[in-house]
Amino acid sequence: QVQLVESGGGLVQAGGSLRLSCAASGRSFSSHVIGWFRQAPGKEREFVAAISRSGARTSYTNSVKGRFTISRDNAKNTVYLQMNNLKPEDTAVYFCAARTGITVSTTGYDYWGQGTQVTVSS
Repeated sequence: QVQLVESGGGLVQAGGSLRLSCAASGRSFSSHVIGWFRQAPGKEREFVAAISRSGARTSYTNSVKGRFTISRDNAKNTVYLQMNNLKPEDTAVYFCAARTGITVSTTGYDYWGQGTQVTVSS
């Protein structure tokens, strides 16, 4: 069992930056792939980024490549999402999630946090 808590959301102007954190508790954080997802009002939840257990491999959805960076600190049981050059279309509730196994995947996540709101004004 892994419990996840997101933080770092807020209101920012277009072009600004935010860093989201996903703090985990429970067993074997370093044995889980961690992903970030987002859900905008009236839209389905979508994959944003994911990172392997060691942090050596990452994956991003095309719309955030070059602007967002996912990283992890296993000693602190925390994953980060650095978001730069934010756009109004990045506005959403951002969730982190964990999955067992080694695949850096867009699906198959077993544990979810409750989310943090990110609002980007134009």
